[in-house]
Amino acid sequence: MARCIMVQGTMSGAGKSLLVTALCRIFRQDGLRVAPFKSQNMALNSFVTRDGLEMGRAQAAQAEAAGLEPDVRMNPILLKPSSDTGSQVIVLGEVRGQYAARDYFRQKRSLIPMIREAYESLAAENDVIVLEGAGSPVEINLKKDDIVNMGLAELVNAPVLLVGDIDRGGVFAQLYGTVALLEPQERARVVGTVINKFRGDVSLLQPGLETLESLTGVPVLGVVPYTQVEIDDEDSLSPRLQAASARRAVDIAAIRLPRISNFTDLTALERHPALGVRYVDRPERLGKPDLVILPGTKSTLADLDWLRRTGLADAILRLAQQDVPVLGICGGYQMLGQALSDPLGVEGGGERAGLGLLPCHTAFAAEKSRTQVRGAVAAAPFAGAEVEGYEIHMGRTDRLGGAPFCRLMDGREEGACAGSAFGTYLHGLFDSGRLTEKLADWLLARKGLPPQRASVPDRASFAGAQYDILADAVRKSLDMAAICRAMEEYDGN
Repeated sequence: MARCIMVQGTMSGAGKSLLVTALCRIFRQDGLRVAPFKSQNMALNSFVTRDGLEMGRAQAAQAEAAGLEPDVRMNPILLKPSSDTGSQVIVLGEVRGQYAARDYFRQKRSLIPMIREAYESLAAENDVIVLEGAGSPVEINLKKDDIVNMGLAELVNAPVLLVGDIDRGGVFAQLYGTVALLEPQERARVVGTVINKFRGDVSLLQPGLETLESLTGVPVLGVVPYTQVEIDDEDSLSPRLQAASARRAVDIAAIRLPRISNFTDLTALERHPALGVRYVDRPERLGKPDLVILPGTKSTLADLDWLRRTGLADAILRLAQQDVPVLGICGGYQMLGQALSDPLGVEGGGERAGLGLLPCHTAFAAEKSRTQVRGAVAAAPFAGAEVEGYEIHMGRTDRLGGAPFCRLMDGREEGACAGSAFGTYLHGLFDSGRLTEKLADWLLARKGLPPQRASVPDRASFAGAQYDILADAVRKSLDMAAICRAMEEYDGN
């Protein structure tokens, strides 16, 4: 069976996912077969595997860093929040159903045999498994029947690295408080602490590190510098959704929907030097951009209602009347149509008028579409650009006029376009780079600007280079020898 190491954090956003990604890359660079594992992930950014199953986007990125095809065993449970108190529960890539939080917690223990089987099958195929926790291991109201932090570490007998985020402040309190709240047997699993996202002279931390080690009895195994890398984020805590946009020749406004999902579709745009993407959640911040994008959402009807309540719907329609292009992706595509109906109550039931920019009608269905697709864009400004991505959506959209956005390899016409409005279900549509280049040329030409000749790298090549940058920074800052010894020597006693 594989050796293992588990990364837990003092809080959500401490950098667990990136550290797991880095360790997967490091072990792969060292010639080991390595796989990531996160028993339960809560995120709206998901990925569809080659066999049409759904898993967390972060684990798909970690698999890529490890040189593996994404596999749902790496993330056997995915929770996709659909409200403040409920989530769609996906088990081994298949939708199990919609559950209120209380109902899901009642059945968690029944999922432990499946989690163990998924882990053990991965462990039988690899030399190393790098596990990731979720949130904090000392959310004491949730510790009963834990299946993702110390409960999982006990299940597979994993040593634990505890990561704190210095960028948010109070990192010594984070780490000491977390260790102090652990049960004695849990504390014994922590083989080292790691301080993440440090900026400055690490020697200035030394007195604090020594005190922390003295207080916790746990060695500090590294201080990881704040590292600028472009790696897919998994949820709405992403700094990308909070940061101000870079000022570039072309201004793209993406609507920051309350239940935004798969916003990583847009990260590829920023690899073009002419394109700046900013996220907008109120009409007064919209201005007059060169392109409006309505991204994906876990709850199309609820977010469409939100667009209308905030005044963003009217603001987008005014811009469309001024010939500002609008692109909808997945749920955003559904919103741009004439009407949406939910006869089965998949999203609460009822009917809504869409924004009316595309001649389409969407009817929600109980069955989720999940498939990887390839094709070429048919919409005139971008015609011929090859695209490759995946679909994840509930329901079917029928085009009643206009023209398709693209034609898929299997002969299907997909999406819709009418005037300067475009819609598609295709996630990852900009990953090949060619559509990004054509979009940039078109938007620059509309402003009377010459094209900025730039070869946008495909996502896989770009991501590979980013994984190497991250792995290099982490390898230099962690005591990898101590981590490897812990993996070899840890026996749970």
